[in-house]
Amino acid sequence: MARESAQPPVSGARPWSIDPADDPAEAVDPVEGDTRLPAFFGKAWPTVQTFAGLLRTQGVVRGVIGPQECARLWERHLLNSAAAVRFLPGSGAVIDLGSGGGLPGIVVAAMTPDVEVVLLEPMERRCEWLRFVVSELGLDNAQVRRARAEDVAGEYQADAVTVRAVATMDKLYRWAAPLVREGGRLVALKGERAPQEVEAARATARRVGWQEAEVVVVEVIAGLAPTRVVHATRRGGGRGVR
Repeated sequence: MARESAQPPVSGARPWSIDPADDPAEAVDPVEGDTRLPAFFGKAWPTVQTFAGLLRTQGVVRGVIGPQECARLWERHLLNSAAAVRFLPGSGAVIDLGSGGGLPGIVVAAMTPDVEVVLLEPMERRCEWLRFVVSELGLDNAQVRRARAEDVAGEYQADAVTVRAVATMDKLYRWAAPLVREGGRLVALKGERAPQEVEAARATARRVGWQEAEVVVVEVIAGLAPTRVVHATRRGGGRGVR
């Protein structure tokens, strides 16, 4: 996941560039080259493939991902992020909360071109990375906003909020509630303890205005690790708390 520190640029190169000969991301991803990837991503494939290349090179240099993650970039990060898309609307607005390196927000923007995606991230260093990626990929439907969820509470009425590896469900329910319209969704990508998190946060969910959450195990591509997606619908009458 995203890290604060970054390796220095290669001497003599433009800032944040990387010399292939000194590439720290030498690990081989076993999913790279899988012929099912282009079919799965469809029209978004060229964009997602380019994003993968940016993560492996400048993403490692900037400290967005660790070099060891390059060996599992597709399964653990990109396909994991893509699992959120089936729970999102085909149009409207989505906020990616704590966007970090752009997972899942950049993948979501690439796969849903008719959705306006706000990449909400409080750290300037990560915002700089996100702006670079959005520009490099030509994602006209994505914008970067430097802020915390509480800073923009009530400013947005999004159709959905996506989030990955940011906080527990208890906190996510509270942070996302003021950002989502009634009937909108929270879509959280979680690990194996997703059911326990949902159960522990049940009272908070009711208090701040979420209907009963569902945990869905999504197998994006057969034979690869599944993704656990927690999705809940916003009802009226509640409000986020800090």
